[in-house]
Amino acid sequence: MDSKKLAELLFPDITATAEELEEKYPPRNLPEGALITRLGPSPTGFIHLGNLYGAFVDERLAHQSDGVFFLRIEDTDDKRYVEGAIDLIIDSLKFFDINFDEGVGKDGDHGDYGDYTQSHRGDIYAVFAKKLVSEGNAYPCFLTEDEIAIIRAKQEEAKINPGIYGEHALSRDLTYEQVEANIKAGKPYAIRLRSDGNPDSEKAKRIKVFDAIRGELDMPENFQDTIILKGTGIPTYHFAHVVDDHLMRTTHVVRDESWLPSLPIHVELFEKLGWELPIYCHTAQLMKIDENGNKRKLSKRKDPELSLDYYRKKGYHPQAVREYLLTVLNSNFEEWRMENQSADINEFKFTTEKMSSSGALFDLDKLNDVSKDVMLRIPASDIYDFLKDWAEEVAPEYIPMFADREYAEKILDLGRNDAKPRKDLVYAEQIVDFISYFFDDLYKKEDELPAEVSKEDAKVILEKYLEGYDHADDQSTWFDKIRSIGESLGYAGRPKDYKKDPDSYKGHVGHVSTAIRIALMGRAQSPDVWTIQQIMGEDMMHRRITQTVNEL
Repeated sequence: MDSKKLAELLFPDITATAEELEEKYPPRNLPEGALITRLGPSPTGFIHLGNLYGAFVDERLAHQSDGVFFLRIEDTDDKRYVEGAIDLIIDSLKFFDINFDEGVGKDGDHGDYGDYTQSHRGDIYAVFAKKLVSEGNAYPCFLTEDEIAIIRAKQEEAKINPGIYGEHALSRDLTYEQVEANIKAGKPYAIRLRSDGNPDSEKAKRIKVFDAIRGELDMPENFQDTIILKGTGIPTYHFAHVVDDHLMRTTHVVRDESWLPSLPIHVELFEKLGWELPIYCHTAQLMKIDENGNKRKLSKRKDPELSLDYYRKKGYHPQAVREYLLTVLNSNFEEWRMENQSADINEFKFTTEKMSSSGALFDLDKLNDVSKDVMLRIPASDIYDFLKDWAEEVAPEYIPMFADREYAEKILDLGRNDAKPRKDLVYAEQIVDFISYFFDDLYKKEDELPAEVSKEDAKVILEKYLEGYDHADDQSTWFDKIRSIGESLGYAGRPKDYKKDPDSYKGHVGHVSTAIRIALMGRAQSPDVWTIQQIMGEDMMHRRITQTVNEL
């Protein structure tokens, strides 16, 4: 068959050439060693942790090498498109400090290698599909879905590899006249790759592909005549990403390991188009330990923490999430952080070699622990801004907590500058609950009096506390007064005295101070009471104690 003639029959309106597109999208002028990466999410309306996980790898590889990181929208599956999904992708990733150098933006494309939306690039894909056909490396396939189903049923019965290839590719060797007749008859068709691979595993070639995470991969060659253009003219992912990554000059393709079985198809497409293969980085899937102690993949249906929206609504600081992801991504990050406790996270040299090739374990408890450390390094003023923005976006009922900036910052700094600093702040939802007792509208009694303190004693303790209270007392004088109140009521002035001889005392000074703590904060556990009172002010302290006395 005259392949060039066939190409003109199939693509009569495509006049641009591959050479012209190569000139339009030349190699980028970047420093030696600069990497070019991309994120290519589908606009399905669900942006998940896996997207952020991959985006973080992309962003680090590009930016620490003075390269380029761009956003491409892969929307060739129009059935999954959700209105507003692109803005959601951009906003969600920006929240986590993932910033693109070029690509799709809320105000249009930025950069010289667009259009960055695949559904807008139909003519570009057609140029290269036409090239493949003209060189005898692709052909029109007129098989219907019913015919393909019959072929697959026979393959299953014969227990051979399923798919369209070799003798099962019934359109592969049609003559030009047959193709022309089918088109004139209005038969729909797709464009398939004409693979050179051998489906016989004993005769098939092996290909070797370097993966930046997994090292050298040894895989059987592709033998499937996979579809590159659907009957609608829309490309498959296989074809679209190959064309786009070449023209956009992507050097490193970061994607989930679920794409590994498709890699031989992509290798063959790059080879037939005469292009250099980018370096693939197949990341491990995010896993978790379930309630039965088994490791399983994170699930959209079962695990709310898979959605990025979960972290925004909970109010995790983006710095905490980024730092946690680095503990998952690079095995040497935690050691680096211990040695560089105050360093900016971007000073860490991220490498694909330190990434795990097996399931990456995601652990919310570990995220919370990392968040405590990260929040301790963020100034109270910045935490205030973060919480205020969070409240305005997610929880407007907490906006009044941030009306007085000076007061709120004192609260947020509580205990953080001690010799052994407190790590009480984790994420916004937890923080506003943790500090709620500083606000009369949110104050509530959560804990009961210690068993060692009767209601009668509690009332006397609080009355005496008010009588002797002086807001100007230093911490030592203040505590001495509490000890004196306790001793006058039969409580040991020191916990160790009570422990040594419990029958001689009702309890100890710690139980007495807990009764005061509960009256003030509604909780048996809190930071230092004296410091809390200094922030609350004398009026609020008097109101709380008096209210509790009246309730007893």
